[in-house]
Amino acid sequence: MRRILNTGLLVLVAYSTFAGGGWVYGKNQGYFKLAENMIRSPYFFDGDGEVIDIPTTSIYTTSLYAEYGLGANWNIIAYVPFFVRATQNKQVFNQSGLENEGFDLNSFGDTDLAIKYGFNQGGTVVFAASLTLGIPSGQSEPEGSLQTGDGEFNQLLKLEASHSFYPKPFYVTGFVGFNNRTNSFSEEVRFGGEIGYTSEKLYAILKVKSVQSLYNGGGDADATNTFFGNNIEYFSITPELDYNFSEHIGLSASAGFATSGRNQLASPNFSLGLYYQL
Repeated sequence: MRRILNTGLLVLVAYSTFAGGGWVYGKNQGYFKLAENMIRSPYFFDGDGEVIDIPTTSIYTTSLYAEYGLGANWNIIAYVPFFVRATQNKQVFNQSGLENEGFDLNSFGDTDLAIKYGFNQGGTVVFAASLTLGIPSGQSEPEGSLQTGDGEFNQLLKLEASHSFYPKPFYVTGFVGFNNRTNSFSEEVRFGGEIGYTSEKLYAILKVKSVQSLYNGGGDADATNTFFGNNIEYFSITPELDYNFSEHIGLSASAGFATSGRNQLASPNFSLGLYYQL
């Protein structure tokens, strides 16, 4: 938590992973998080948005997130999924025998590198603009239908705005972004926001996010039981709790639920992480 002077008032701002919003870290301040994400699903949103049965597919991602202030309102950000395990259970038909023997894949995932600039940081509403480069460092060649990356280099431009209700312990954030994708993938529009409650020890956050495809790519129209296909869409709701054990160390837990989607696994995404703040 940091304090910003604003027309004589101290405005309290809580930070959580991927949720700096319109605020940026000051020089030599930062946030680092080691996290484990898990989604396990026997269901899949197909290209028409209908939920269909699939062999149970799981993706376990161990990652490091880092955001660091360079000064003059500039932050650098890195998301590095350094170990991704994807599995698909075998499937047997009583009459026709074994259809799917099952697969597993262990690899590095796709990395995100970003630079973020904050402006109007002393105002009632603060803003930040960022450019994120998606590096195709995961395995995009399918093992069965499993991948740990999509094989394309993308560039996400995002604008965020945030407001604190200090002295009440609440804040709100909204964002909109455009994701330019290569390798015949469709471009995407992304938008969402969050509301949060902050105290000395506990942050309670509710996030919403939507990803909408522009369907202007020339690749495969639909994904195939994977996390990394083309024309992926969803609307998700994610409650999150962050607890500070000390001034610098805390624990974060969240569960993301997609209320609708296309070409995407149709089960909750759970995350648990340990973070350190400078």
